[in-house]
Amino acid sequence: MMVSMDGIVTEYRTDVCIVGGGPAGMMLGLLLARQGLDVTVLEKHPDFIRDFRGDTVHPSTLDVLDQLGLAGDTERVPHRDVAELHTTFADGTYRVADFSRLRTAHPYIRFMPQADFLNVLAQAAQQLPSFRLLRSHEAVDLLTDGEAVRGVRARGPDGAVQVSAKLTVAADGRNSALRRCAGLRPREYGAPMDVLWFRLGRAAGSEKGLDMHFGPGRVVLAIDRGDYWQIAYVIPKGGDERVRAAGIEALRKSVAELIPELAGNVAELAGFDDVSTLTVRLDRLRRWSKPGILFIGDAAHAMSPIGGVGINLAIQDAVCAARVLAAGRAAQGWPTHRTLAAVHRRRWFPTVGTQQLQRIAQRFLVLPMLAGTEPVKAPRLLRFLGAFPRLQVLPARIIGVGLRPERLAGGRAGRCARRRGDP
Repeated sequence: MMVSMDGIVTEYRTDVCIVGGGPAGMMLGLLLARQGLDVTVLEKHPDFIRDFRGDTVHPSTLDVLDQLGLAGDTERVPHRDVAELHTTFADGTYRVADFSRLRTAHPYIRFMPQADFLNVLAQAAQQLPSFRLLRSHEAVDLLTDGEAVRGVRARGPDGAVQVSAKLTVAADGRNSALRRCAGLRPREYGAPMDVLWFRLGRAAGSEKGLDMHFGPGRVVLAIDRGDYWQIAYVIPKGGDERVRAAGIEALRKSVAELIPELAGNVAELAGFDDVSTLTVRLDRLRRWSKPGILFIGDAAHAMSPIGGVGINLAIQDAVCAARVLAAGRAAQGWPTHRTLAAVHRRRWFPTVGTQQLQRIAQRFLVLPMLAGTEPVKAPRLLRFLGAFPRLQVLPARIIGVGLRPERLAGGRAGRCARRRGDP
């Protein structure tokens, strides 16, 4: 680290500068620091707490934590392990996914606050001498040398900051500032819904788990967080103003009608100050890299909340990037264009495949229900899965493991990547 003579600009030199302290950024920072690389992570907030952050840790992510020796750390954080996913319609409740049928060390989805999950990763990384986490540091521009990116300019608590790096990784989310600075625009695929996000009290002894309730014009997801339910109230795209104009009492009534067990809790919603809005997007970059910079996680591909797979995809991006970057370090001029492009090649199939499944679900399941005015009955596919329980492992695998799970170097996925000719 160097501090300029005028005391205004703080300068850092590092091997890898990662912008964004979410799941992708923190996991990649930890993995690269374990390889001995000097890593600096910039997180624009002072902590990891956000109004809306998914809190599912999937079986494939838990497998990675096992490899890192961190599974026990997440066990000590308050959490819920859920082995089944249910959906409720006018004609009954159906089990959609049975994670207990997965052949994995962790046949369940672990629900825990994402801030706690990120703190586990941060604490492990900060024990390594080559890792640096700069909180309250917001990246505002790229450092460039011709067409190559050489780091970032940022704003910190004490003024301007400059981080020079051999590689810059943009993991700064779906509204990526670095993506705009690099002149990259994602291809938009659209989404028919937005999400209202709020919490309601949960009585001790009430049913735990995860349940989706489908009704005319709305879908409500109830996530068990121990002493309260986190509610995701799905509305038609752009419908936020209409819901707010109808008033808080109409929202309370709607939730109570769809989930009668919560009728006694809806009064806890004092007003719309208790409600946050998530604008749902589904997009991806056509290319994930330029000379000196790599995009991963939501910065490369914003996922729909369907299946709650965004965190899992981000973690898998990070694991893949760490493995590919390690394998390419012997190359002259590391990281080479070929090395960075290899991450995109490897992650293209699971990203596109998962988004395609989400688009199908949006078109044939979510959109008709949000546009409807009559009670909603379960689609034939769900009734079919209910009649043949063994098939419920298929959606469990797509949601919990993914289309192409990644492992740390030395695992089966790593060997597959090398056979395909990636660095």
